[in-house]
Amino acid sequence: MYIIVAGGGKVGFYLARELIAQGHEVLLIEKSSARCEMIAAELGNVVQRGNADEATVLADAGTNRADCVVAVTGDDEDNLVICQVAKRRFSVPRVIARITNPKNEAIFRLLGIDATVSSTDLILSVIEQEIPEQALVPLLRLRHADVEVLDITLPKDSTLDGVDLRTLRLPPDSLIAFVIRGGESLFPSGATILRGGDEILALTRPIHEDELRRIFFSRADKPSRSR
Repeated sequence: MYIIVAGGGKVGFYLARELIAQGHEVLLIEKSSARCEMIAAELGNVVQRGNADEATVLADAGTNRADCVVAVTGDDEDNLVICQVAKRRFSVPRVIARITNPKNEAIFRLLGIDATVSSTDLILSVIEQEIPEQALVPLLRLRHADVEVLDITLPKDSTLDGVDLRTLRLPPDSLIAFVIRGGESLFPSGATILRGGDEILALTRPIHEDELRRIFFSRADKPSRSR
């Protein structure tokens, strides 16, 4: 694959190095001449100086034949512009953007960016795995479907202990697919009663993750049971 990496900071440098080691054809675009010299000394003739958000620079980089463009500068706006130009002007099949602010993810998706990577979200996921009372861990995101699979562990003292699933007001496009309790696997129905300690596999849209977090880890009173 021919992959263009925009941004020659630490993330771009190490990404390019790993991609080259895997046998891919890689070009790294960096605007700092000093940084370009350092990268060239380490990786060879795989770096081009310029602003990757400019169409002329991307044209010189042969973006029209690129299989993927990855924008990993430290600026979300620059990464968005780079990916949009690559997608719309040069019809690159796949564009990936690094984002610093996770709240920008929805905007990037809306504007046609194929995938985003947030170091904030990645670190948060690791932290959540170490906090059992707030254990909601994104397991994976299905490509081209905008669907996220979440692993949720109810606290032992959960306010949802004893509540049936039909009572929960889940956000749109969300469902409980699987419940693990005491080593037993359950395919739930609306009548399934939740218990503290249950491990729940849920499917939802990424934009609804925070709402699910509030539902499963709220300290408010239990939802009223359906009659």
